[in-house]
Amino acid sequence: MRESDSKLYYSIKEVSELTELKPYVLRYWESEFPSLSPSKNRAGNRIYKKNDISVILNIKELLYEKKFTIKGAIEELKRSSNEDIRVRKVQDRDKSVLEEVRNELKSILNELNRH
Repeated sequence: MRESDSKLYYSIKEVSELTELKPYVLRYWESEFPSLSPSKNRAGNRIYKKNDISVILNIKELLYEKKFTIKGAIEELKRSSNEDIRVRKVQDRDKSVLEEVRNELKSILNELNRH
């Protein structure tokens, strides 16, 4: 996806070429995987964002390389999504703690500069 990194949307044909999957496979996966739901334009054509392509590549890896069943791949995607949410919560909490420490250190520094 190097030369098209600036693109916001991709057609099913472009995604098919990028992922080396047939368009009918992409349409089928859309019906099976809740995490894959490309938008449609006014003409009703699918328009894929980079996130959709990432999901497709994850599904492809789970099915073709790791030999998951479709049901197993759906569960794995849910599990990894939940894990990502937990990691973000921890990162947010850690950031909050660091901001508190930073503010406290600034306060101490201001106090020291007064004396």
